[in-house]
Amino acid sequence: MRRILSVLLILSIVVAAFGLLYAQSADHAIFQVSTFHALKQGKYDGETTFEELKKHGDFGIGTVNGLDGEVIALNGEFFQIKADGNVYSIADQEKTPFAVVTFFKPDKTRSLPRVSGMNDLQEALDRMLPSSAGILAIRIAGEFKYVKVRSVPRQENPYPGLEDALKHQTVFELKNVRGTLVGFRFPNYIDGVNVPGYHFHFITADKKAGGHTLDCSTEDANVDVARISTLSVMLLEDSKDFIPSR
Repeated sequence: MRRILSVLLILSIVVAAFGLLYAQSADHAIFQVSTFHALKQGKYDGETTFEELKKHGDFGIGTVNGLDGEVIALNGEFFQIKADGNVYSIADQEKTPFAVVTFFKPDKTRSLPRVSGMNDLQEALDRMLPSSAGILAIRIAGEFKYVKVRSVPRQENPYPGLEDALKHQTVFELKNVRGTLVGFRFPNYIDGVNVPGYHFHFITADKKAGGHTLDCSTEDANVDVARISTLSVMLLEDSKDFIPSR
């Protein structure tokens, strides 16, 4: 049975200049289970339960053991969007091989102009958020004209690498929905620990649909942002039966 190392890798993120957007704002911390590099290699089993994960955050993203769908945490509720496109509540005893959570306390709120796609969204956020801000937790809530999301079916051991697993993803297109994007922006120097750039999961306001966000267009939305100063990573212990995918 795989055990989680009791060692926490603490990455102190020192930010030199935040601009007026972050003046006098409080520091925040992220708790992460494993690394994206391990997930990319096919390490889809962990020993952290969602009961334990909830002690470290009420907002975030991740997956369930076996790479069973997409996880989104919002306002303390943890949801799993499976490959059938439906949203399910996650039992406390379920486990995760990869998750990123924080207790979300936004520093600032901004109105988001209409955006016509993911690239447009990212450019709008880049204009709004200083590049020196390091890690950011971001919540975007409002009316969405279009959202393209995906989920991945549960994988069976021996696990394929993430690239191969994503070949079997299911994609859903949502139109004229109200909902929330939950995600993070990581700087380039975090590569391997997490994914540089933006990473969002989406859930509709009625909690009936969502997934990993591939594309979106907004009509009327607000952006809440929290600056992150500390990242704690709980590493997974190597197991004899795990063969990294090449």
